[in-house]
Amino acid sequence: MTELVERVDDQDRVLGVVSRDDAIRHRWPHRVATTVCRDEQGRFLVCRRADGLSRYPGYHEVSFGGAVGVGESYQAAAAREVAEELGVVVAVREVVKFLCRGEIGPYWLAVHEAVITGDVSPDPRALSWVGWLTSAELSEAVRRERFIPDGQEALRRYLEAR
Repeated sequence: MTELVERVDDQDRVLGVVSRDDAIRHRWPHRVATTVCRDEQGRFLVCRRADGLSRYPGYHEVSFGGAVGVGESYQAAAAREVAEELGVVVAVREVVKFLCRGEIGPYWLAVHEAVITGDVSPDPRALSWVGWLTSAELSEAVRRERFIPDGQEALRRYLEAR
């Protein structure tokens, strides 16, 4: 099934509806929402993406997200993605939004945060591992594991904006 997204300009104004594959292939800006999840102790929830995924299989990531659907807000997309990937319904708050000129092309990225107080139920089709890491443990993991480059940019901007 084709995932439809809104093609946007450099000011995040909607130009039309396209498939996400076309947006990536033609390097047309579109919208993506992601969420950095923390616990009450301030640890980060980190995941390893499933090996069967089309984008970055087996890579680690410190946020959970995906494309914003047609007519969907960034916040609604962020909350939806957390629910789909982690099996929890949680309030998300936008921290920073920027035009990411990433490896899969330019896209507007809204980075949210959420505090998770209970257990998560990761979708095994999307995630092969999740774990809570302190800031120091996350820094060490980034040095020894493959992390998605755009996700590291999102984390940097998230930490600067907090």
